[in-house]
Amino acid sequence: MGEVTAEKNEQIAKMSFGSVYPHYLNRIEKNGRTKEELDCVISWFTGFNQDQLESFINGQATFKDFFEEARIHQNAHMIKGVVCGYRIEEIPEEFALYRDCRKMEKLIDELAKGRKMEKILRK
Repeated sequence: MGEVTAEKNEQIAKMSFGSVYPHYLNRIEKNGRTKEELDCVISWFTGFNQDQLESFINGQATFKDFFEEARIHQNAHMIKGVVCGYRIEEIPEEFALYRDCRKMEKLIDELAKGRKMEKILRK
């Protein structure tokens, strides 16, 4: 398993959310899912409404800005497993931004893999 470092955390923190979002969208659309489903998953996780989300998609905000404004869902602790070589539940609290980013990517992975929305949204 990969180990999170301060450098990796900082690297993610500085990336623009709007520059990464099209990659998320492309990934799920190739697998027959929709932008509406992607936005629903991200909104569930972050607490952002559609207008707030669109401003991040179209703006220059970094992942640090994005997650500082987010209200992470109370069931986010239920998101477990491995994504990008990292076991989510083993990422230390000091790297919360990195962990939250990986949790969101895990949800997007599940969407791309065809998992049912109610399972993705940890109902």
